[in-house]
Amino acid sequence: MKVIAVLNQKGGSGKTTIATHLAKSLELKGYSVTLVDSDPQGSARDWAAVRDEQSLKVIGIDRPTIERDIKGLAAQDFIVIDGAPQAADLAVSAIKAADFVLIPVQPSPYDIWAAADLVDLVKQRIEVTDGRLKAAFVVSRVIRGTRIGNEVEDALNGYGLPVLDHRIYQRVSYPSSAASGETVMDLEPDGEAAHEVSLLTNEITNIINL
Repeated sequence: MKVIAVLNQKGGSGKTTIATHLAKSLELKGYSVTLVDSDPQGSARDWAAVRDEQSLKVIGIDRPTIERDIKGLAAQDFIVIDGAPQAADLAVSAIKAADFVLIPVQPSPYDIWAAADLVDLVKQRIEVTDGRLKAAFVVSRVIRGTRIGNEVEDALNGYGLPVLDHRIYQRVSYPSSAASGETVMDLEPDGEAAHEVSLLTNEITNIINL
């Protein structure tokens, strides 16, 4: 079982969108997946509840015992954790539970600066685990045709964590699909958004040696 924690303590980074789409993409690739919503606001749980026939299993663990509680879950190929913003104790718990930490960052100086505290927590855990924990940034909500996407990658490199090659772009299809409890893979399985999610999923699974 591999645990992927999607974390960013700043709101608006696209964290829940990426967590739900990553979990669904893994499921579509044939893996067994549970999505853990650790945000007390319950956005991922709300998303799952909209659709009566939701194939993806979504549960809530919004207390700082995530690393212990997920051990009681049924065996899965993957657990994807949708992290809580502005909750250091929940972030620490999710990091302890994780094999891979994915940090979505919008192409904005404010979002880059806000990532510093989380990066420190992740680096401490990497050191404690002798490098077994892996982590990377993903640039999200990128507006196509702007230069700032490349500039944010240069800035993030200064944190000493890798930046994934594949990005998530700003698209109307993401909030549109969420409103119906779906993903872009459900609405447009052959569309550009579904393709970018699939590429991101493949890159992550390759990093964690699957």
